[in-house]
Amino acid sequence: MATDDPCQVRRFRQFCLYPVFQRQLFGLEKKNQLAVLRVLRKLSQLTWPALYSDRGFRWEAIGSRKGPTGARLYTIRLSRGFRAVVHREDDWLRFLTLHPDHDSAY
Repeated sequence: MATDDPCQVRRFRQFCLYPVFQRQLFGLEKKNQLAVLRVLRKLSQLTWPALYSDRGFRWEAIGSRKGPTGARLYTIRLSRGFRAVVHREDDWLRFLTLHPDHDSAY
């Protein structure tokens, strides 16, 4: 299906891994690090609409918190054991924190 809306076909321009997220990622056991990296690879192949609709990522808004510059925050599922708090800035997907406990992401 052809579309003139560039948002329908644009892929992520880049990921931005904030320092807290990086420290949390580097602190994981190797098998968990690899699981997160596999998900990041998959994310790099998706368009924004595909991410929003992918049932595996479970993109969910966080109503109780705001991100940098008042940006709306979201959580995405990285694996059965991990969620990340992220926000979108233009075509950038910015990873703020990594949570092994689902509830701690909110």
